[in-house]
Amino acid sequence: MSTDELSRPATLTDDHGFVARKPLLRRPWVVPLALLTVIFIAYAVPPYLTLDPARARIQPMPPHASYYPLLVTHIFIGSVALLAACLQVWPWLRRSQPAIHRWSGRVYVAAALTGSVCVLIISPMGLHGANQRVANTILALLWFGTTLAGFRAIRQRRFADHRQWMLRSAALAFSIVAFRFWMLVIFAVFVPQTFTGGEVDPAALDQAIGLTSWVSWVVNLLIVEWWLHRHPLRGRRPAGELMLGGSTANSLRSA
Repeated sequence: MSTDELSRPATLTDDHGFVARKPLLRRPWVVPLALLTVIFIAYAVPPYLTLDPARARIQPMPPHASYYPLLVTHIFIGSVALLAACLQVWPWLRRSQPAIHRWSGRVYVAAALTGSVCVLIISPMGLHGANQRVANTILALLWFGTTLAGFRAIRQRRFADHRQWMLRSAALAFSIVAFRFWMLVIFAVFVPQTFTGGEVDPAALDQAIGLTSWVSWVVNLLIVEWWLHRHPLRGRRPAGELMLGGSTANSLRSA
């Protein structure tokens, strides 16, 4: 073996078989994502802590007795899912604290599956037309399906597949955060009267909310698919394998 090969920086693979090379400073999205999640939860959750439907941000409330309890359940459980997702996408935690990564992953799966079922039930009760209802129903089905697929993959030790499915699931989970951003943009374009105090056309408002419901999760999913295409995830390598450039520890011992 040449001295050039021996001088290459060694990097260990993590417990999922991915080469661990990038510190937190080279993952600049980790801290902002966590801060954004905490800020969003601090804004969204308090009105529901009293369990008073009159304080809900969704007004008027759909006239279904089960809507508010399911909505509150979804909000509380969804908040847990967002916080757990922040831990799941933190590379350092996955490498250095695999036990915490596994347990937070189990929490995320339980919260995501339960939260998606709540959305699936209440989506047909929405008051803003078929556009909103269909968008939220498909979101719930995809969130449930991607989470279940990711859970099955890890149970079968298909680590690359697991990570791909869970990234898609997390993108769908954060659609509720993206919804607030896209709502401002779409309302400013299609129903600016909501900001000026003018009279708002109910049909235009329904369509704006419906469009926001679609864009909030479709854009997130497209971004993740683009990222996965640009950065294909490798499958699991043997545990403890040491990478030295293109050589493994085994080749080093046999040199």
